[in-house]
Amino acid sequence: MLVLRELRASDRPALERLIRSTNAFREDEVEVALELIDASSDPAKGYLLVVAADVDAAQGRDEPVGYACWGLTPLTDGAYDLYWIVVDHAQQGRGIGRKLLEHVRTDVRARHGRLVIIETSGKPDYAYQRAFYERCGGTLLARYPDFYRLGDDKLVYLVRP
Repeated sequence: MLVLRELRASDRPALERLIRSTNAFREDEVEVALELIDASSDPAKGYLLVVAADVDAAQGRDEPVGYACWGLTPLTDGAYDLYWIVVDHAQQGRGIGRKLLEHVRTDVRARHGRLVIIETSGKPDYAYQRAFYERCGGTLLARYPDFYRLGDDKLVYLVRP
């Protein structure tokens, strides 16, 4: 059974495996993702995180299969950034990412947020992620050519809570 729950300190190794399992992120990106996981344990830093876990109480299983990290955009009134949404490569296509994104939207709405901004790469190997955001109602707002590096555009999507 899929359960959305708070991060536990014991989740970090499993979340690192998830991030690496996607084969989508460079090492420096993995390091940033891990920094935000660590920072989310300090409420003063403003990073929010939810874990999607495959839970079977009878078998004692509570295994993270995905997570989302988001937070209020500094200096804004109700604008939020979705920093990371990661689903185990072997679990993709089962609706886990959609449930995580819906949780983020619900949380932002409860905080009287007005919008969620998602930034992603324009590289061909990010086509799956871009299609996911579009299927979930994301609207492409901007493309910054060669933003991350030559040939790697930054795309900005808007999702309403």
